[in-house]
Amino acid sequence: MDKLRETEAAQEKADEANDKVKTLEQENLQKDQEIASLTHKNSLLEQEVEELESKLNDAKGAAEEGAAHGTQNESLTKKISLLEEELENSDKNLRETTEKLRQTDVKAEHFERKVTSLEQERDDWEKKFEELSEKYSAAKAELDEITQQLESI
Repeated sequence: MDKLRETEAAQEKADEANDKVKTLEQENLQKDQEIASLTHKNSLLEQEVEELESKLNDAKGAAEEGAAHGTQNESLTKKISLLEEELENSDKNLRETTEKLRQTDVKAEHFERKVTSLEQERDDWEKKFEELSEKYSAAKAELDEITQQLESI
């Protein structure tokens, strides 16, 4: 009776471990998707930074050529300021995205280790379950043999 309860408890723990593994695998998949999304976003931001730097260089060149024209120079200076501000914002976004990506990588590694640990724990529980099943079968066979011997007496 106790062995059966232990076996059932072991089976419940194995089922819980399997459920945890499935949950962690789903979370890991979501993190992988988030990493891919952030990587793509990072790539887009890098392209935008390059475009903005190019625009900034173009605007600076135009500002130098139009130094004689006060009104035009003022207008270009405003554009340069806006582009520099956009560049700063893009750089800030790039740094934040890179940090988020790094954190996601760290989390993904953590969850991979956790999945490995849970898989090992599951394997251990399965081995214990098999051992208990063998012991149960042996004990049942012995009990059946004793019962037959008692009945034959």
